[in-house]
Amino acid sequence: MTVYLDHAATTPILPEAAAAMTAQLGSVGNANSLHASGRAARRVVEESRETVARALGCRPGEVVFTSGGTEADNLALKGLYWSRRASDPARVRILSSAVEHHAVLDPLHWLAEEEDAQVELIGVDAVGRLDLDALRASIEADPGSVALVSVMWANNEVGTVQPIAEVVALAHEHGIPVHTDAVQAVGQVPVDFAASGVDAMTVTGHKIGGPYGIGALLVRREVQLTALLHGGGQERDVRSGTIDAPAIAGFAAACELAVKHQPALADGLARLRDRLEAGVLARVPEAISNGDPDAGAEHRLPGNAHLTFPGCEGDSLLMLLDARGIECSTGSACNAGVPQASHVLLAMGYDDEQARGSLRFSLGHTSTEADVDALLEAIGPVVERARAAGQTSRAGKEPV
Repeated sequence: MTVYLDHAATTPILPEAAAAMTAQLGSVGNANSLHASGRAARRVVEESRETVARALGCRPGEVVFTSGGTEADNLALKGLYWSRRASDPARVRILSSAVEHHAVLDPLHWLAEEEDAQVELIGVDAVGRLDLDALRASIEADPGSVALVSVMWANNEVGTVQPIAEVVALAHEHGIPVHTDAVQAVGQVPVDFAASGVDAMTVTGHKIGGPYGIGALLVRREVQLTALLHGGGQERDVRSGTIDAPAIAGFAAACELAVKHQPALADGLARLRDRLEAGVLARVPEAISNGDPDAGAEHRLPGNAHLTFPGCEGDSLLMLLDARGIECSTGSACNAGVPQASHVLLAMGYDDEQARGSLRFSLGHTSTEADVDALLEAIGPVVERARAAGQTSRAGKEPV
């Protein structure tokens, strides 16, 4: 039996979302065609757009469908930067957090390298929460040069929920638009686009029980974006391309259910998460729980448990657990086969060794107490074996 504890990477598709998608797969019709089949496809898309808008608290015309979170982040960051700079060449600065997902960090790096953007990554505290005083100081140093601010709603590694309302207040005081990547937040904590005050928000399907390859950028009608893709002018003329009606139908169904069931799901996940953390710490007392110790929904995602195991390599722990049928993720990224310390943990003040010895266990709608029990049974022996392997490896590297 496989124990799946990696819902933050992707979560199993909901039966209702699969049904909504497959119901459209046998239909023919381009949603931009004027004949009956095209109009039928367009009706599916627009009804789905209305469903997503109701669930996330925006107007239907503010939903721009994309291929997922990465494209939506790129459209928000590049589209806003180009548009703002075109209207005011002095707008060259982009402010973001040091713990963003690479779907934000990499486009920012590209903009700095290729488009002369001045990217400033604002630091975080020991639990991964944005330093609001540092953000305020950076804005007030020269507000007229800031093109946009981008801060994720909740961190994908340690689960810390960011103070989005305060970020919006600071930025809007100077007329600066705010983008947030809410990929991890939807379905886990309450998310309302209009109430949040943000100007653009990224969401995706496969994190909420929908299909892969579909997501959306919610963007206020008055916000101007420069398109990344040019062609048929679909999606407000900022995201050209033939519209994927079946995937959109599945995404809308998942979005509606994720938001509807969020309160009950969050309660259940928080209880499982707390039991998992307490059980791991009882079996491995030297382990460290990362992220905000306040488990309230306004501080931390209910399905996230992130722990550091001193003396262990996260990759070794992951593979040893995987051999026992338990799937989770490491707290580090792997680039070209070379383990790298998590930039999130480094930004939180951890050293390189601590940052490489961490695991993320993320829970979702299929998680059970039996899943937690299986992990708790395995974690002690796995840590002992990983620690022994690490000691042997380090001994072999010592000079003679």
